[in-house]
Parts: sequence; structure tokens; C-alpha cells
Amino acid sequence: MHQLGMNCVLFFKVGGIAGGGAWLAANNVRDATLNMEANETDVTTRGNAGWEATAPTLRKASVDTEVIWDPAEPFFTALKNAFMAVSAAERVIGIRAMSAASDGEGLQADMAVSKFSRSEDLEDAVKVSVTLKPTYSATPPTWITN
Repeated sequence: MHQLGMNCVLFFKVGGIAGGGAWLAANNVRDATLNMEANETDVTTRGNAGWEATAPTLRKASVDTEVIWDPAEPFFTALKNAFMAVSAAERVIGIRAMSAASDGEGLQADMAVSKFSRSEDLEDAVKVSVTLKPTYSATPPTWITN
């Protein structure tokens, strides 16, 4: 069975996963990409018959998304404030990148905004391209299911 991207949901929580308040749907999201990959280590031996062998090590993730520039919209404001924050605690946003609002699955992590780039195309709405990456937290990233 296929899944349409428009049915996926990005949830956020100001202050991180352990912060107060409820998870909110990020309704100002246009396109979003959940990137996950693992670093590799070489485990090649003479017994591999001339083939190089690798094993995964540390995993890394990021969420790339695009939002409409709207200072009155909660997700935009949370992203902007986290990017501009000075203290580490204010830079954390809890993120759930889910395949569906209910009965979905996805990555949950405390993230920091590492990119906040505004595009001002002549014939388009002003948009912000954002990259979020897991950050230092007492709560490690996890794969969750609804």
C-alpha cells in the first residue's frame, strides 16, 4: 500500500520532548524530508574473498522542510526563536516526523535548527528552508509508532 506525503505530519513541542505543553501539528509545512543514515566502519578481512565489507556505526538524522514566512504562525515562530536563541535550552525543539497523524510511525528527537534560510522569489510566497538536527539532550532520538 502506498502513502501520500500530504498525509504525513510533522509535530513540534517548544522546549523539547520533556518540555511542558502539548505536541502541536506543524501546519505551515510545505515539503519535508526525514533523512537518516549511518556512518560506516571498514570490517574487511582476508576471508571476504576480495570484497570490501562495512558495518554501520553511529546513526544521524535531519529533517529538512520549507515553511511559509508567517510571524503569526506558531511553528514558524518556534523555528525562528530556536534559531536565534542564545541559550542551549531555548534552542531545543521536540520534533516528531510521522508518516500519519494516527497509526503512523517516525522519528522523535530533541532537535536544534541548523539552517534558517529565507527565499524571496519574485512570483512566490516568501519561504524559509529549515534544517533540524538532533541535539544534546537527556532524551535520545527514538523511532515511535502511534
